Amino acid sequence: MSSPSEGQRLFIGGAWVEPDAGHHPVTDPATEETVGLAPEASRQQVRAACAAAREAFGPWSRTAPEERAAVLGRAADIIRGQLLPYADLAQAETGATTGTARGMQVGVAAARFRRYARVEPAEWAIPPQINEAGGGTSHALKAVGAGKAGVMGALAIRQPVGVVTCVTSYNNPWANPAGKVAPALAMGNTVVVKPAPQDPLSVYRMAEALEAAGVPPGVVNVVSGRAVEVGEEAVASPDVDMVSFTGSTAVGQRIAEVCGRQMKRQLMELGGKGAAVVFDDADIGSAVAGIGTTFSFYSGQICTAPTRVLAQRGVYDRLVGQLAAYAARLKVGDPRDPDTVVGPVISAEHRDRVESYVELARKEGATVVTGGERPPLDRGFYVSPTLLADCTNEMRVAREEIFGPVVSVIPFDEEDEGVALANDSDYGLIDYVWSGDVARAFRVARRLRAGGVGVNTVGRNMEAPFGGFKKSGVGRDVGAYALHAYSEVQAIVWPG
Repeated sequence: MSSPSEGQRLFIGGAWVEPDAGHHPVTDPATEETVGLAPEASRQQVRAACAAAREAFGPWSRTAPEERAAVLGRAADIIRGQLLPYADLAQAETGATTGTARGMQVGVAAARFRRYARVEPAEWAIPPQINEAGGGTSHALKAVGAGKAGVMGALAIRQPVGVVTCVTSYNNPWANPAGKVAPALAMGNTVVVKPAPQDPLSVYRMAEALEAAGVPPGVVNVVSGRAVEVGEEAVASPDVDMVSFTGSTAVGQRIAEVCGRQMKRQLMELGGKGAAVVFDDADIGSAVAGIGTTFSFYSGQICTAPTRVLAQRGVYDRLVGQLAAYAARLKVGDPRDPDTVVGPVISAEHRDRVESYVELARKEGATVVTGGERPPLDRGFYVSPTLLADCTNEMRVAREEIFGPVVSVIPFDEEDEGVALANDSDYGLIDYVWSGDVARAFRVARRLRAGGVGVNTVGRNMEAPFGGFKKSGVGRDVGAYALHAYSEVQAIVWPG
């Protein structure tokens, strides 16, 4: 463990290790002050982390599932017990509002560890005779043909993949890594976590919680750094069997190339450009509240945000007017102020990037209805909630992921046109449909080329599969689907 003033240490093989390449400051995006010092791992230290995970894999994978679950349950309790200090750190690293840091970051992380400490028998149960033979390593799926004369018996079981490198995103340094680490450990894998360089300190607190919960040395390792080589080594190491990545499509494509050459398993949650198809008969208040989360939730830094609004012509003007009024009411400022709804974006560089898209929208012919200017605050990386009207689906602001509090509105006439516009995108993570005609809403949902569709809601079911079509990712996780993602299916056959 380390004091932030001393500089955070790496977590490798159950030990807290001084980084070979020094430290870099972590900046509070609301105050521009230094939160702490994050460690910079060397390639050699990343290799050591991967080797430690490989050595720990055998014993951990043979540990009874109930014992692994007990460790996860204790970790959940520790995280829940430290919710306030953990949330304070997450807020300082990310600029999240107090409610988001406590509920959607640390609170969700605790819930995810608790969920995989309570895995249902149908998800990973092992018949006693198989458990004795296999030492608790296998997760039974289905036995067929056993006991029938002349028919080969077969048992399909789930085995852990092995060592998993988890590369996590900056927008949620608690829930995102928890969503990877918890199911991976539950299935008997070991992990090397490479957190985002903007906010890695929270991930080290998670490692401390897991260590206190009794995770054996080497089962969880955390190595951070701004150098590209840190992530490259964690992905390319021959000790690694699988990569789970959340981040941009461009980086995901580079990781996929490495995984492809080495035939490594991969789970990718990449970019999004969520289409929100709003029909004339929609509940406009509900649609505005849902779409408005793009302005407020993580300050638009979320891949599932409904950033591309397709409004049927009859409701277009009314929707634009109400969205503009909604955005104008949102308080932008200090995320520690309980009245604040929109905090800062993660960095000055990202603020400049978001602002460049707003300027590009003007040049492309869009109308900036509200926002578009920098808030009059003395410090911090803030972007005003921005609504763009008179957009077309060919504009870059409608095609590229901005990852900020910016919404583009595009008109359409008939249902087929709305569906075609929604599907005319490189992305396909989460789309949305608002309509008073439930039959039409579900008909349209099934026509959308997206991994998930919200019907009259932006809410999530945390047992539903999560992942994307097209350039939005590869594979599915969340709930039981995460157990599938972090496991391989093995068939055992025998004579009947």
